Amino acid sequence: MGVIQEFREFAMRGNVVDLAVGVIMGASFAPIVSTLVDNIMMPPIGYAMAGVDFSSLGVT
Repeated sequence: MGVIQEFREFAMRGNVVDLAVGVIMGASFAPIVSTLVDNIMMPPIGYAMAGVDFSSLGVT
C-alpha cells in the first residue's frame, strides 16, 4: 500500500495533471499548425520559387 499512497501523493501535487494538459494541448494544436503551413505559408513560397509544388516532395 505504500507505493500506491506515494503515487497518489505525487499525482495530486499537479505534476501529472500539468503533463496531461500539455499533451492534450499539443495534440490539439498539431492539426492547426499543419493546416496553416500547408495551406497558407507554402503556396506563396512555392509561387515565389518559380512554381515549385511542395505537395509532391517527400523524403524516402
